[in-house]
Amino acid sequence: MKLEKLLTQDPPWQAAYGPHEDVVVSTRIRLARNVEGFSFPTRLKNPDRRKLIKSFESVAGADSDLKRSGFFRSADLTETQSRLLLERHLISREFLAEKGEHAVLLSGDQSLSLMLMEEDHLRLQVFESGLNLRSAWKRANQVDDLLQASMQFSFDSQIGYLTACPTNVGTGLRASCMLHIPCLVITKQIQKVLQALTKLNLAVRGMFGEGSQAVGNFFQFSNQMTLGQAESEVIDNLLSVIEQVVSHEHEAMAQLQCSKPHELQDQVWRAVGLLKSARVISSSEAIGLISMLRLGVNLKYFGKKMTHAELNRLFLLIQPGHLQRIRGRELSSLDRDAYRAEFIRKELSALSLS
Repeated sequence: MKLEKLLTQDPPWQAAYGPHEDVVVSTRIRLARNVEGFSFPTRLKNPDRRKLIKSFESVAGADSDLKRSGFFRSADLTETQSRLLLERHLISREFLAEKGEHAVLLSGDQSLSLMLMEEDHLRLQVFESGLNLRSAWKRANQVDDLLQASMQFSFDSQIGYLTACPTNVGTGLRASCMLHIPCLVITKQIQKVLQALTKLNLAVRGMFGEGSQAVGNFFQFSNQMTLGQAESEVIDNLLSVIEQVVSHEHEAMAQLQCSKPHELQDQVWRAVGLLKSARVISSSEAIGLISMLRLGVNLKYFGKKMTHAELNRLFLLIQPGHLQRIRGRELSSLDRDAYRAEFIRKELSALSLS
């Protein structure tokens, strides 16, 4: 599969289906694995990297979905293509920064990503829309079993899977959900929620994972413990916490509707006005305003004129890489901001919001 063809298709998390999709934008399961007998990638020479990459490509081909996949070596990816994959969360910032030979294997529907020679030999990722932790884990586990039937991963009977970073030792599992929780931010309850999550050994990050900041009321919640807990326990614990956060967001929204209905309407419709009239807009400002449009959809201000799926698509297309792909050329930062504003105006004008 050619990358350009793959990138014309919408990623699965954008579809806005599944439990609590009004709050939970997407679910991701990630597994870290290393092959027995080989050094971690930081100490692995290119000949061994190539050998492992070829092995993963061969074994993964036995999976029915991955037979129709795209296999891309980092050296064959342009900077813009890499940026597009990053914006779709199919690769990580660490993958982009890697200097040695590395590659990525993607399923045709972009629900499955295998990063090869990132921090570990393998970073297996499964994506779904809404709160679908158990089904995403089931899929990841199936692919993991397929790989382990032909490859021996580094494993210690006392500790579990061995990984380059000690924080991943054990299950090697990171389960995460991307949440949109504007009402908890507006009511200033967000700090209490974040503090409670920290006490429960959950990590809170921005849209692009570790090291990124929360923008536009979007927060990524994930487990921190990978040692001493079974995978099912990790999934169940995170699922329980996310459901509580969703409930708190719904309660905060109801509270705002009762106590500050006019102010709430004003914030949403001001966001509409700015997006429909701005001539220059940064990605961070645009995301913040689109956050208010998502809230407007939840509050049913727009009837059927706008959906979460449409906003998820807009959210993706205004990212720098996607914006330049649509424009057909590289753009300076200022030109991107101007074209982003133009693109958003055209998209919103078709919805007849008033």
